[in-house]
Amino acid sequence: MFVDGIGRGAQRIIDAMVRWLAHGHINPNILTVIGVSLNVGSGLLFGLGRFFSAGIVLIIANLFDMLDGQVARLSGRVTRFGGFLDSSLDRLSDMVIFVGLMVFYARRDTQFHSTLNVFLAGAGLMGSIMVSYASARAESLIPKCDVGFLRRPERVVLFIIGALSTFPGSNNFFANRMPAVLWVLAVGSYWTFAHRMYHTWRELNKVQTKSEELESQSSHSASKPGPDRRTEALIHKAG
Repeated sequence: MFVDGIGRGAQRIIDAMVRWLAHGHINPNILTVIGVSLNVGSGLLFGLGRFFSAGIVLIIANLFDMLDGQVARLSGRVTRFGGFLDSSLDRLSDMVIFVGLMVFYARRDTQFHSTLNVFLAGAGLMGSIMVSYASARAESLIPKCDVGFLRRPERVVLFIIGALSTFPGSNNFFANRMPAVLWVLAVGSYWTFAHRMYHTWRELNKVQTKSEELESQSSHSASKPGPDRRTEALIHKAG
C-alpha cells in the first residue's frame, strides 16, 4: 500500500512535468540529447571512481529518457526520426556506462584494478548490444520481440543499484556491490539474447507452418473437381 502510494505520487509528478514541457513547446529530441549527455557524464564519473555521484546523474538522465516519448505523444510531435534518434542514443547511453566501468577497473594507479571486472563489463557491453540488435533484426521478421528479463530498463536499474551501493575504499561487504551487478549483467544479457533468438525461431516456425497449411488447403481445393466439371463428367459418361 505504501509502495503503491509512492508510485502514484511519482507518476503524478512525472505527468505534471510532461504537461509543463509539452505546453512549453519543448522539442522532445532536445530532451533525448540532454538525457544521453547526462549518461555520458555518468560514464565519466564511473571512470573516475565516483560511483555514488554517477548513480545520481544516471537517475536524472533516465528521467529525461522517460519524458521525451511522453512529451512527444502529448504535444503531437511523434516522428519516425524521433524514434530512431531515441533508440540509437539509448545504445550510446548503455555503452558509455560500461566503458566507464571498464576504465575504472582497468586503472593500475588504484587498488581497485581487476581484470575480471574489466572482462565482465566488456562481456556485459557486448551482450547488451546483441540483445538490442537481436530485437531490431527480429522485428523486421516478426511483429514484436521484447522478451527476456534483462531489457534496457532492468539494466539501468541494476547500474543505479550498483552505483549507489559501491564506495571504493570501503571494506564493508555491502558497500561494493558493483562487481555482483556486473556478473548479473554479463550472464543475464546473454541469457536474454538466447531467449530472443529462440523466440524469433519459434515465431518464424509458426508462420512457416501456417503458410504451408494454407498452401496445402489451396492446392487441395484446386485439385478437387467443381460442380460443373462433375456434371459434365456424368453427362459424358451417360452419353
